[in-house]
Amino acid sequence: MTQQTHDQYDPEHPEGDLSRRDFVAMGLAAGVVAAGIPASAAMPVVETMVEIKTPDGSCDAAFSHPTTGSYPAVIIWADAFGLRPALREMGKRLAGEGYAVLTPNPYYRVGKGTLLDTKTFSFQNDRAKLTPLMGSITADGAAEKDAAAFVAWLDTQKQVNTSKKIGTQGYCMGGPLVMRTSAAVANRIGAGGSFHGGGLVTMNANSPHLLAPKIKAKMYFGVASNDDKQQPDAKDKLKAAFDAVNNPAKIEVYADALHGWCMSDMPVAAGAPPIYNQADAERAWGELLALYKAALA
Repeated sequence: MTQQTHDQYDPEHPEGDLSRRDFVAMGLAAGVVAAGIPASAAMPVVETMVEIKTPDGSCDAAFSHPTTGSYPAVIIWADAFGLRPALREMGKRLAGEGYAVLTPNPYYRVGKGTLLDTKTFSFQNDRAKLTPLMGSITADGAAEKDAAAFVAWLDTQKQVNTSKKIGTQGYCMGGPLVMRTSAAVANRIGAGGSFHGGGLVTMNANSPHLLAPKIKAKMYFGVASNDDKQQPDAKDKLKAAFDAVNNPAKIEVYADALHGWCMSDMPVAAGAPPIYNQADAERAWGELLALYKAALA
């Protein structure tokens, strides 16, 4: 394992069950952090860049955790734009809540570090760049091999409390990867959160929702309004799949949120409305913390 880039960070501290006053306070804290000013309510954390050996090579990842102690681990699966500052900030924010967080580069098979810049990305001109990147992690078996390697690595770290289950969360492309992780390492994954996940229910034999019988984790699915309009029966099939194995999942459609709403740096197509929705992103964050608090205890 190689290490570099150590940062100190004091992220904000929203709670899972929010009163109106708490929600307002949380929004203010988020604004403080967005401005680059550390909030003081959360635990101070350190971030280290690490390399994790997998069957397909060496995966670069950010590992964030409180400066002292051991905590439940969490794996964050990125959206299609991969590992980048916004995802690393998310990992540090979560670490401040008392978790040891691994945010891997899902595209390490293609290249290291940040491979796409959301500030300059154009949906009109650059969409083709996503295909080979996404294909490297969505290929059959790729996420499963990575998940097993990530869990094995986390379980050797002193900052990880191995008596606790591991959580995993994913965004857009990462939604199905959460399900594949939860099924592949079912005995260690205790909670999974998918936010504006794409392709959770398909007509294919390898549709993620068909993995429900293998998943022991408690699951939360936050669905974007436009995804729901495009595939209105997906949430029902997803619910039925988990109900059938007596592991009910919480599934919610965010009526005012578009696909990608949780990502603060989400690019916007020319003439289209903004995608990032801070209010609904904070609501999703509260659901995530509540899930982890209940399932990773």
